[in-house]
Amino acid sequence: MEQDVTFRAPWGTLLKITTSLLALTLMGIALVGVFVGPRDNILWVLGMVAVPLLILVVASLFIIRGYVLTGDSLLIRRLGWTSKIDLSGLTSVEVDPQAMAKSIRTFGNGGLFCFAGAFHNNKLGSYRAFVTDPRRSVILRWANRVAVVTPEHPQQFAAEIIKLRHLSESQASPMLGR
Repeated sequence: MEQDVTFRAPWGTLLKITTSLLALTLMGIALVGVFVGPRDNILWVLGMVAVPLLILVVASLFIIRGYVLTGDSLLIRRLGWTSKIDLSGLTSVEVDPQAMAKSIRTFGNGGLFCFAGAFHNNKLGSYRAFVTDPRRSVILRWANRVAVVTPEHPQQFAAEIIKLRHLSESQASPMLGR
């Protein structure tokens, strides 16, 4: 029986800064709503207090805590649940610290606790991101889709996928040996 392999998802500097700034902004809006605005106006309280705090709480649920490789799946551990990506049909794995460069977020979270959702750039086309530190990017390719994840040890992660999925050397990243 194959053993599951777990990788942490450490936060990079960009995510730490972005999350801090966004969280402070949302909390600041809520504080202004509490101390400055009319407390008897329900629309004010909802818009200036409840909504910013709700955004903060909901976004925190999407934190990426780690990745687990099983024999046929990649599990993305979140705060309250696990997302599953089927690895069958995987055609290649590549470690590329510049994978997300010049990306545009088309739907999803752009830096409040993670970078997750649908993104697009010229290099990858449209792809799904489950990212905490773009410098640790590992690109997973299938015939009809692409995903980017950022485990603590990208080269080791890619090597484990190659071993689990029995990919050939030509399907592995040229950066694996670095």
